[in-house]
Parts: sequence; structure tokens; C-alpha cells
Amino acid sequence: MKKFFIGALAMGMIASMSLQSCIGSFSLTHKLLNWNEGINSKFVNELVFFAFWILPVYEVSALADLLVINSIEFWSGSSPVTAESKIIDGQDGKYLCERDADGYTITSLNDGSVTRLNFHEEEQTWTVIVGDEMDELPLLTFVDDTHVKVPVSATEMRVVDLTSEQALYAYQAEVTAQ
Repeated sequence: MKKFFIGALAMGMIASMSLQSCIGSFSLTHKLLNWNEGINSKFVNELVFFAFWILPVYEVSALADLLVINSIEFWSGSSPVTAESKIIDGQDGKYLCERDADGYTITSLNDGSVTRLNFHEEEQTWTVIVGDEMDELPLLTFVDDTHVKVPVSATEMRVVDLTSEQALYAYQAEVTAQ
């Protein structure tokens, strides 16, 4: 009995050390919950919620996240559930918009041109790469909940108050005048 206890303790310690910081984002379960929250009627929302617990939809999605998707996310660095692509009809043509963990790749289906938008979480900054250029240009940086820093020229950034229409129009006029 003592050997069993020591062996179980050793296995528990090895497992806890090898599984550190491997929680994962549970993206499939979150996506399912967000879909349910998006239902407009609170009564239908509650019905779907209960139905998904009775028919073990939430349990199966959590188990799939735990065993498969979070493992893929841990080893590859990105979740296969968060990757997404859509075709968007714009005023001047169709675009393929692909989302991944770092941002968006937008490909024009008209001429094949590619634009990449990257989000750098530590700086709270969106950058853009247009075409074959390798330089990431700053697009905007979040300063706080109501202010962003945006480019005025190639070398100058300006803080704009998002709650003020006048500030937004002034920025738009300044950029379009150049």
C-alpha cells in the first residue's frame, strides 16, 4: 500500500509539472456559448441553454476542447477553431478575409492583391502590410478605452478622442487633405 501511495504521489507530481500553463482557450466552448448568447429572444436563449446541457452539447464541446483542440493550440500556437475565412462583397469587388490568432489577411479576388492586418497585444497596436512590402506600418494603437493613436503622416502619430465627433472629423479632414 505504501508503494502504491508513493507511486501515485510521484505520478501526480510529474503530471502537474508537465502540464503547467496548458489550460488553453477552450475556443470551441466559448464559440458555442457566444452563439447562444447571440440569440435575440431571452426565452429561446434559455431553452437552448437547457437543451444543450440536457443533450450533452456543452459537455462534448468542453471535452473536445480539453482533449483535442487545446492540445493542438498548445503545440501549434494557434487554435484551429479561431481560424476563420469569409468572402465579403465590397463596393469594388469581392475579398477573401481570413482570420487567425494574430489578425487578418485580406485578398482581393479581383486582382489578387493581399493586405495583412496584425494585432500586437503587448503594445495594443494594429499594423498593416500592403502587398509584397515587408514593412509593417502602424495603423492604430489603443491608448485607453476612448482614445487611439493614429498616423497623420509617415512619421507623425496623433491621439484622437473616439467619443468626440469633432475630433474624428478633424482627423479625417487632416488625413484626406494630404
